[in-house]
Amino acid sequence: MATVIGVRFKKAGKVYYFDPDGIWPRPGDYVIVETARGIEFGEVVTGSRSVNDAQITTQLKKVIRIATEEDVRRVENNEKREQEAFAICQERIARHKLDMKLVSVEYTFDNNKIIFYFTANGRVDFRDLVKDLASVFKIRIELRQIGVRDEAKMLGGLGSCGRPICCGAFLGDFQPVSIKMAKEQNLSLNPTKISGQCGRLMCCLKYEQDNYEQVLKRVPRVGKDIVTPDGVGVITEINCIKETVKVRIIVDDDSFDVREYAIDDVRRPGPDDAAAIREQRQDRPPRRGKPQPENAGEADADGEAEEGRKKRYPHQKAPKNLSTDQFLERLKDGEGAQGAAPRENRRRRNRGAKPEEERSQEASGEQAQEEA
Repeated sequence: MATVIGVRFKKAGKVYYFDPDGIWPRPGDYVIVETARGIEFGEVVTGSRSVNDAQITTQLKKVIRIATEEDVRRVENNEKREQEAFAICQERIARHKLDMKLVSVEYTFDNNKIIFYFTANGRVDFRDLVKDLASVFKIRIELRQIGVRDEAKMLGGLGSCGRPICCGAFLGDFQPVSIKMAKEQNLSLNPTKISGQCGRLMCCLKYEQDNYEQVLKRVPRVGKDIVTPDGVGVITEINCIKETVKVRIIVDDDSFDVREYAIDDVRRPGPDDAAAIREQRQDRPPRRGKPQPENAGEADADGEAEEGRKKRYPHQKAPKNLSTDQFLERLKDGEGAQGAAPRENRRRRNRGAKPEEERSQEASGEQAQEEA
């Protein structure tokens, strides 16, 4: 077992775990910790607790000390310098005519590096920009490209519900969201209604998805049969929030009625249950000007029977293309000569000359006249 505490470095950021190393801060205290990119200033969000060694994938970094007032003033001073660096970087981006949007600037706690976050449609060659910024600030410069969801998280804003967006208020990690969730929750598939400030699907679609999946597993899909206290019917609508279903059942006077039942009061049909009675399909009336004979049905049945008795022949296979060696072999056997005559006749017809068969017939006709 290992003892850890949870530390967050940004508002609504990801929680990282550290080894308290004999220091026992409470949630809400600020601490100085060692991270992969240097010394950082963070806020404790979870108190000390014990976890299994199997849950720890990497070596835990240790907490250096609890933050002092001087450390807090240093962080506030860095925030003011970040605003100045933001204005300078925007001016340099315009000077170099780069197609990128600056989102945020961050100073590390030890002032060894400045991180510039930006968005762009594709890859951006910012090597000259980095050299220009390094000559101004005289420290290490890092430009990091982020996505539209990270941009919305940094900038914040209000959602369609009128509240601050979830990613900027309390969400630490982004959960995968798909259009299938909107379909299962019977939401409008209009992109303007199910998209957030970032232009992607709203993160709140994930909140109730587990409940929808559990409810939908308990009943068949819409259009399937279901057994109700009033008989077997067909499901027309499922309300996962109220956990009710609307079923179309048949009444005594051969008409249909839609009734609502709780999911616990209905069940899937078994092998001994009768199938639901649906509306009968109405046949189309005959077209005008084409009266059908009285024995049309019998004639159609006879015609279908005759067609069934007809023998169906497969399509003729295309002639196989022979290689030169195969053609010469068949030519020796006499097969090539038989196939060469029709081709020679076609060539003669294309040139306007008569084929050999017609010429031989004409010659035989002339001989017959002379004998006569």
